[in-house]
Amino acid sequence: MRDVLLEAVDVSQQYRVSGGRVLRAVDGVNFAVRAGESVALVGESGCGKSSLGRCLTRLAVPSSGTVFFEGEEITRLSERRLRPVRARMQMVFQDSYASLNPRRRVGAALLEPLRVHGVRGVEATARVAELLDLVGLPRAAAGRYPHEFSGGQRQRLNIARALALSPRVIVADEPVSALDVSIQAQIVNLFRDLQDRLGLALVFISHDLAVVRQVSRRIAVMYLGGIVEEGGTEAVLRGPVHPYTRALVAAVPRMGVAPIMGLQGDVPSPIDPPSGCRFHTRCPVARERCVEERPVLREVSEGRRVACHFPVG
Repeated sequence: MRDVLLEAVDVSQQYRVSGGRVLRAVDGVNFAVRAGESVALVGESGCGKSSLGRCLTRLAVPSSGTVFFEGEEITRLSERRLRPVRARMQMVFQDSYASLNPRRRVGAALLEPLRVHGVRGVEATARVAELLDLVGLPRAAAGRYPHEFSGGQRQRLNIARALALSPRVIVADEPVSALDVSIQAQIVNLFRDLQDRLGLALVFISHDLAVVRQVSRRIAVMYLGGIVEEGGTEAVLRGPVHPYTRALVAAVPRMGVAPIMGLQGDVPSPIDPPSGCRFHTRCPVARERCVEERPVLREVSEGRRVACHFPVG
């Protein structure tokens, strides 16, 4: 793929749980992000999108598969060799307060990544002021503690810290889900502005399709550890072809998509997933083939991929 910046190739992430069983959080995912692109990972809670995000940034080592960043395999790099890579890829988390040390002034929090990577003195101090300007906070904020800020302001601080070393990609994991709707819009607009100004690539993890529509140009829908549909954001939201995507979009009235039928049953356990297509136990159009054979993610039109034996729409 042209200008690929970050890529996961057949990545799986498994965890041992009680009784020696295996939880398959991510299961054989292929996913790529181009330089300067904004792409969203969406799906219900527990679908594996956050686990995939942590694999992409090497905050977690995948159980199998390979992650490439700027053409270099980073899957098994040592911490020493990974350190310079971390300067170019950063993560923003959902809990803005837990992401900051409550005992340290925010200026010290912004200085920390700079000092770790050898930026000190006047240069580091000037960079902190520049970061606060970038995210729309007064420079005097550097002398205050995290509890003195609102949730939206704290998330701006976390974004500023992620930008400290001028990364090429940011993975944002549900960065607005804990905020009021009006504040969500402000943070989404900030991400869009920063991406345009700095040429960032952005992986935006969310369950909120309305937010995703505002921030991403491409969307990948996950279900039970795998990507089931991928394509341009507007194309997917206006004309979803996987039954699961169609059900997600139809659940948001203003999206204007009619469901085939409501989703059946509950999400199966990732410890004991169904055979064949993982979605067949809830799918209104499932057939015998779906029970026996797991569909592969295949291209159905230019830039559009779906993992379904019987796509709809």
